[in-house]
Amino acid sequence: MPSHATAFRRIALFGKEAVGLGDEAGPASEQPAEAVVRACRSVAEVAAEFGATVSAESPLAAVVGGDVAVGGADAEAADLVISLGGDGTLLRAARSVLGREVPVLGINLGNLGFLTSVAADDIKTGLRRVLRGEYTIEERGTLEASVLRPDGASASCRLTALNDVVVHKAGAARVTRLDLWVGDGGDRQEIGSFSGDGVILATPTGSTAYSLSAGGPIVVPELNCFLVTPILPHTLAVRPLVVPGEEQITVTILDRGEPLHLTVDGREGPRLCPTDRVVVRMGPSRVHLVRLPEHSYFATLRRKLNWAVHPPEGH
Repeated sequence: MPSHATAFRRIALFGKEAVGLGDEAGPASEQPAEAVVRACRSVAEVAAEFGATVSAESPLAAVVGGDVAVGGADAEAADLVISLGGDGTLLRAARSVLGREVPVLGINLGNLGFLTSVAADDIKTGLRRVLRGEYTIEERGTLEASVLRPDGASASCRLTALNDVVVHKAGAARVTRLDLWVGDGGDRQEIGSFSGDGVILATPTGSTAYSLSAGGPIVVPELNCFLVTPILPHTLAVRPLVVPGEEQITVTILDRGEPLHLTVDGREGPRLCPTDRVVVRMGPSRVHLVRLPEHSYFATLRRKLNWAVHPPEGH
């Protein structure tokens, strides 16, 4: 008999070793890492205490045992999604519930885990607190990207990103030329063109990811905006931009050479041909992240990125 009750009755588990399940990331691992196995079993144990059911991706369910459903994390029926890994796993778990207000709890088994809420050595305590209702929900905005061919036809379905949309070159060390516009219709204004390795369009959530490593600013998640961060521009005059969330950015490929790549949250999208346009705007979907009460965005910046950490006494 469960010792407690919880509003979360159906939990879906995603793990960092369980890729390739309807995902372009590659084939699933035959044997999940030991850390993932231990984390799965801890989640299943706590869920049983609260009378919640657990489904997991096949490589995970096979090693957890007990009453865990085998055959795939049932995100469609879940009222709580748990990711076991780093930020990449959390992004993959969040994509499974886009368009639904299903909260996502990240348990960090990776190196950085900037978006996760619970440490690997605190799984049982942290999850018990969440299942008792001791949590808050933090909403994060998304970006929506579409590719337009020169004739105006759409090259693909709309793509959704929690972190970033990147237009970039691949292969040989060569630069490409891009043209950027802001706004829509008659209100469109040209930002300008530049040569470089590409451009990152990032949400405030993604401001601490690839955009940060390319010299972009850190933006707190509550702001309604997104970032335009050039990648290695061939001029000192091009700097990152912060654009209001109501705007849209159009990136036009001016390079007549090799096709470029479109990457969405680190996943490869459609190839981009010369004169293609990538249109990016804030998306309608929002991701709901579970946070423990003591969680602080700025404490996470200090702890994970060493931002403005005080030097030791006497230094």
